[in-house]
Amino acid sequence: MAIKANIIIDQGTDFTATVDVTTTEGGVFDLSNHTASAMMRKNYAQSSATATFTCTDNGVLGQITMSLTNVQTSAIEPGRYLYDVEITKTNDDPVTITRVVEGTVTVTPGMTR
Repeated sequence: MAIKANIIIDQGTDFTATVDVTTTEGGVFDLSNHTASAMMRKNYAQSSATATFTCTDNGVLGQITMSLTNVQTSAIEPGRYLYDVEITKTNDDPVTITRVVEGTVTVTPGMTR
């Protein structure tokens, strides 16, 4: 089950957030042999993503870093969105996908142009 975490993105700025992935017992989750992906959409029914985060992980330390550039955040209209982060175990057959975090994204408008 995914944890809930809401984030705020300032329009027109670089955005980075780190997600600590843990086991059900609370230990560090080994992300070796996993890939991470994250997207945000205006609502659940929207067919295309408003933004796709760049995701990197540090393997055995269990952290995923998700980011957007200032160019990407400039293109997002201020408002409320939904997002999630999923990990895919790449050496499973069939592939295993797990949602690790989800929540709302609030994009605040920028004033400096």
